Amino acid sequence: MATYVYFVLYGTLLGTWVVHIPAIEEHVGISHAALGGLLVVLGLGAFVGMQVAGPLTDRLGTRTVVPAGGVLCGATLFLPGLAHDPWTLAAALLVFGFCNGCLDVSMNAHAVHVEKAYGRPVMSGFHATFSVGGVLAALAGASAASAGLNPAAGMAVMGAAGVVVALATARALLPATPAVEGPDSTEETGTSPAVEGRGTTGRVWLLAVLALMVMLCEGAANDWSALHLKDVLGASAGTAAFAYGTFAAAMTIGRLLADRFATRFGSLAILRHGAAMAAVGITLVAFGPWMWAAFTGWALFGLGLSGCVPQLFSAAGHADPSAAGANVSRVAGLGYVGMLAGPAVIGWLTHLVALNHAFVLLTLLCATTAVGAGVLRTGPDRTHRSGPAADDTRRTGPAADLTSRTGAAVDHTRQTETETAACRH
Repeated sequence: MATYVYFVLYGTLLGTWVVHIPAIEEHVGISHAALGGLLVVLGLGAFVGMQVAGPLTDRLGTRTVVPAGGVLCGATLFLPGLAHDPWTLAAALLVFGFCNGCLDVSMNAHAVHVEKAYGRPVMSGFHATFSVGGVLAALAGASAASAGLNPAAGMAVMGAAGVVVALATARALLPATPAVEGPDSTEETGTSPAVEGRGTTGRVWLLAVLALMVMLCEGAANDWSALHLKDVLGASAGTAAFAYGTFAAAMTIGRLLADRFATRFGSLAILRHGAAMAAVGITLVAFGPWMWAAFTGWALFGLGLSGCVPQLFSAAGHADPSAAGANVSRVAGLGYVGMLAGPAVIGWLTHLVALNHAFVLLTLLCATTAVGAGVLRTGPDRTHRSGPAADDTRRTGPAADLTSRTGAAVDHTRQTETETAACRH
């Protein structure tokens, strides 16, 4: 529950900045083009924060770094509201972005440890609650505007509330990293730590490349979905806005359901079939001449992408639990680069082809992700389906029955021994 709170907190603080962008842009007196460049500064700060927080999380522990990231993020939220020119706004966004990156990586690393201790996939549910924070930020921003608060005051109030929540929730976090267990330990695999570390590093970077492609697709949808309906299909501004709404709603619903499917079918299936579904959806958007086809395509695109990033983050963290923070920072950092690059790449392609045809690039990226999903086949993320229940799903016939009966007998014997010891005590 504490991890859920931090994901909601992060979504709320970041969303508070987003809903105040128009007012801050007007107050500072900059153009849309200048704002776009300043948002790159925010992303640069976040990327640096991720790379710093990852190793720091592994060294100091998530119970220390996560609350610190939440406090810093809340304490710096009001800085963009105080900016009076592009230079001060750039400095404010650089600091705020750095603190965002610290909170992002550390809370995801902590979510990996919670998932490890919980015994089944829960990462997608955490990412779904991030969207809940965005809704809260929108409601709070509307209330602040109706109350006549200027951006700095409204953001300061939300930031102070964020600091209080971060400090109050800190005690409920996991006190330490769970012990490393599972099939990738040296005892079971016979692999030396040095060799295993080299293999893990290469695998993590492959996960990072997949995250880059998936989050590039997500970033492109965030900025171009509404414009697609308006410019290509001639929809009104009000109708076009529902394109992004459809995509975002499908993303949220998919993340709420993805953990259940990952528990039953495994993270590999979520990534492979989800990316394939996203490829079908964005292809329908690119070539569908009707409005209903576009809405269907954006829904499939969001639903398919929804579970991909959580599986990649989870696999990176489980690849080496002792270095979960550093590994998550690599995947999240490169993925964040994709998120920022997505809108720009599509914008550049529109100089060469029509907007809907530029989306073919997203189809290729999703198809490549589906093909490359096999990287999840190895590593500790297999423990999601480990144990007697998972083994039974892969075995049939008398061997499965024997394994099931033997596992049940062993569990019953252990339970009896535990109860007997308790009675003697």
